Amino acid sequence: MGFAEEHHRWLEYHKKRRTGERLDRLERGHRHGEQMFVERVWWPIFGKLDDLHPEYEVADWRGRPYFVDFVWKPGQVKFAIEIKGYGTHVQNTDRTRYRQELNRETYLQIAGYRVIAIPYDDLESAPEQTISLLKALLTPSLLKTSSEGSSQFTRIERDILRMASRMNGMIRPVDVVEGLGVNRRTARKYINILCEKGKFKPVLAQDSSRVCRYELIHSFIDSEIW
Repeated sequence: MGFAEEHHRWLEYHKKRRTGERLDRLERGHRHGEQMFVERVWWPIFGKLDDLHPEYEVADWRGRPYFVDFVWKPGQVKFAIEIKGYGTHVQNTDRTRYRQELNRETYLQIAGYRVIAIPYDDLESAPEQTISLLKALLTPSLLKTSSEGSSQFTRIERDILRMASRMNGMIRPVDVVEGLGVNRRTARKYINILCEKGKFKPVLAQDSSRVCRYELIHSFIDSEIW
């Protein structure tokens, strides 16, 4: 299913489960900026919209309803994602609204959410930068919350995956040697295993058939991994 069909299905799913102000807020709030984020950033990373909730209602520190652009809850971790345009959130904001905005973000963190602010301008001009930043931010959390009893990855394999995610998705055997304190033969062995499991792909040196490093493949759609 392509993005347009999946986005329509996902939006209708959430509309059918809302009434009153919650439905109205979804229809009013999920506009151009939010749709750009879903299409240009979220979809290229995940290829699905599961566990992503648009215009998600939470109570602020005063007990009043407050809507977050997106909340993502894959298991036990919770992320609050806000799309922020310069005009709405900075240029046209007075001191009171600015203070309330900061207090809301602090309250979300107290409530257990990790808050992510996405610049609207980057969605228009540099979505690939936002994709790179989100991958680096989300991957370690997802790996951490994965089942420790999973038979798909051993402990050292998960350590290598976490290390690669912290290194912007690229890793060399020498990085594993230095980071985990194993010998080069062991490092190559487990990297090759992860290649066979579809988590790494070799990257060749320019104008050469020699492998110079390995690229992490972000397969967020695999629930057993995350």
